[in-house]
Amino acid sequence: MASIKVGDTIPEGTFKYVPYTSELESGLACGIPTTLSTNDWKGKKVVLFSVPGAFTPTCHVNHLPPYIQKYDEFKAKGVDVVAVVAANDPFVMSGWGRVEGLKDKILALSDTEAKWSKSIGLDKDLTAVGLGIRTARYALILDDLVVKYVGVEAAAGVSVSGADEVLAKL
Repeated sequence: MASIKVGDTIPEGTFKYVPYTSELESGLACGIPTTLSTNDWKGKKVVLFSVPGAFTPTCHVNHLPPYIQKYDEFKAKGVDVVAVVAANDPFVMSGWGRVEGLKDKILALSDTEAKWSKSIGLDKDLTAVGLGIRTARYALILDDLVVKYVGVEAAAGVSVSGADEVLAKL
């Protein structure tokens, strides 16, 4: 159950990610992870959506691709940052981003051990299926660090955290 709600200011946190460079395209370079702080989102409109895991079937086929396809629509609605977050390490998130063609459009953030997601009540224990503690499937719209929308999936699949639903809430 999410502890964060509309009107709340998000807790401070950090994510690791590998910034996009054209050198990553060859697959011969891994890049150097850097840290992004939620404080970097002050004064910005942010769409943050979370998947339980990079390269997993629903995340890879149904959740991320519509965000890529509708990226320009998000920008047209004044979104400064679109980011996907998962508990995978930053190298896996970078690799997934390269496979999916994110380039410098959508940030692929690592929430190691789902630490930040847990702080807002949106971690998920998938130990029973061999995946450990993960981020839940959710989406947030943030404006100057204040939550404007929370969409948490109550069942398998993508609906309230999907690109179409989030676009409709902007």
